[in-house]
Amino acid sequence: MRRFAAAALVAASLAACATPEPAPAPAPAGPDRMVLQPLSFDQLAGWSEDESARVLPALLKSCNRITKLPLDKSVGFEGVGGTAADWYAPCAAAQRVADGDHMAARILFESWFTPWRVTNGGRADGLFTGYFEPEIRGSRQRKAPYIHPIFGKPNDLVVTGSGEQAIGRMENGRLVPYYTRAEIDKGVLIGKAPVLVWTDDPVDLAIMQIQGSGRVRLDDGSVIRLGVAGSNGHKFVGIGKVLKDEGKLGADTSMPAIRAWLKAHPEEGRTLLGRNPRYIFYGFNTGGEGPLGTEGVALTPERSLAVDPRFVPLGAPVWVDSIDPAGRPLRRLMVAQDTGAAIKGPVRGDVFWGAGEAAFQVAGKMKSPGRLVLFLPRARSPRLAER
Repeated sequence: MRRFAAAALVAASLAACATPEPAPAPAPAGPDRMVLQPLSFDQLAGWSEDESARVLPALLKSCNRITKLPLDKSVGFEGVGGTAADWYAPCAAAQRVADGDHMAARILFESWFTPWRVTNGGRADGLFTGYFEPEIRGSRQRKAPYIHPIFGKPNDLVVTGSGEQAIGRMENGRLVPYYTRAEIDKGVLIGKAPVLVWTDDPVDLAIMQIQGSGRVRLDDGSVIRLGVAGSNGHKFVGIGKVLKDEGKLGADTSMPAIRAWLKAHPEEGRTLLGRNPRYIFYGFNTGGEGPLGTEGVALTPERSLAVDPRFVPLGAPVWVDSIDPAGRPLRRLMVAQDTGAAIKGPVRGDVFWGAGEAAFQVAGKMKSPGRLVLFLPRARSPRLAER
């Protein structure tokens, strides 16, 4: 489960509500199956134009994690990324590239990595969406207008095993589903869960829950970060789909348009938000650098990508060839550092655009076709390199 965004299924929301771009072809019948096709670097459109050194801070964070693993530890599902030992030399080389030296960064990747086209059973086209780190207003004390609680994990939340179906609460000696969003919004958790902070806008809070983690700018001027600590275990229902089914939106069904409608119709919006039974609980994120992805490293704006780890190894560099919400080519190096419950399949990505309103405006409108190239060390362990 994505520590930052996946826990809240951002991509499901955006995929259900973003302004349509040219849609990828229908997915192939049958289960997803990654097939890797070798490429040369001159086959990557835009390769020489990307400011490649900008990806190195993200890569070095992942290198720091991978190189602490046992030497024979497999990287990625079924060892598609070789072993941790295969990454030592590329990671050491990355440390020697000077900040801002894009030519040296390209030489690094061309020298130490092999690009592989990722396909789903031979089909190269996929879908790319976006997510961001929200910033909302808050106060440590309940006082007008800060009257909406942001809850930590409740003391009566029971997790009996792995998987969200095992989450609930005890009632009359038996485990029952936990309270829904609608019930929580009516105040059922007061006294059952700690209130970490109070916010002034339930719509902004709901959007933060869709994204996952976020920042709260307090009324004393300080900023705190909150990370996902758990959920109530209910299935996510995208508010975009709810509003579309109700005929509440016009041609613009992007996330910014959805937010505007919800704020313009607070009472009806609160009722419709309640149709998403899923609710996110928070804890304080004291890391400081930024929101944490599933890999356990702070995400880098415009260079971190959420992927399906059943196919793409976390920590691996990837080349994204897609389109941004303004219709411009989006061709750049990123690093697979996060996951998402709605990010499914080999050719599927969710671009982390950063924090705040500007990032929201981009992430909330992104739903673009694209292709993905996976960079793997040239010297992968032979027993794992075959796929």
